[in-house]
Amino acid sequence: MILGIGSILFSDDGFGIRVAQRLEKEYEFGDNVLVVDGGVLGINLLGVISKPKHLIVVDTMRNRGKPGDIYRIEGEQIPERIRAKNSLHQVDFLEALTLCQALDNVPKTVIIGVEPEDIQTLSLVMTPVVQSKVDEVIALVLAELDRLGAQYRKAVSSDVPGDPFQDHED
Repeated sequence: MILGIGSILFSDDGFGIRVAQRLEKEYEFGDNVLVVDGGVLGINLLGVISKPKHLIVVDTMRNRGKPGDIYRIEGEQIPERIRAKNSLHQVDFLEALTLCQALDNVPKTVIIGVEPEDIQTLSLVMTPVVQSKVDEVIALVLAELDRLGAQYRKAVSSDVPGDPFQDHED
C-alpha cells in the first residue's frame, strides 16, 4: 500500500496527497498494490493500514533540515522521528501503526518525507521548493515498489493495445 498523508488545504502539508494523486494518474499498478489518500485521518486509518504486508507512507516531515530535504525512514527510526513532529495527523498515524500490533499485522513500513517550508498557510498551492520534489519522491516510491517486486507501469491511453504490466522499464 502506498499511503499519502496530509491536508491539501495547508500548502506543503498536502505533499503526500499530491504524490498519491500523481501516482494514481500516471501509473497503473498490479492487483497487489493499492494507492490510498489517507488525508488527515490519523487513528481512523487503523483499518486501512492493518491490511497490507508492506506500507509506503508519503508525508511532510519536520527534521530540522532545509525545506525540500527528502528523508527515508523505516523500522525503529519511525517512532522517534514522528514523536518529534508537531502535526496532529502524524502523531495519530503513529498511534494507528502501533495499534496494528493488537491486530497481529504491523506492516513493514517505510516513510518517505519531505521537509516542508509552510504547513500553516491556508493554500491549495505548495511552495515551489516542495513542489519541485514531487517527481523525485515519486521515483523513490517506485524504487520501493521495485525492491518489493511489485508490478507497475506508466499509464497508457485505454485505446492503445498492449500487455498490461509488462516490464515497467518501458
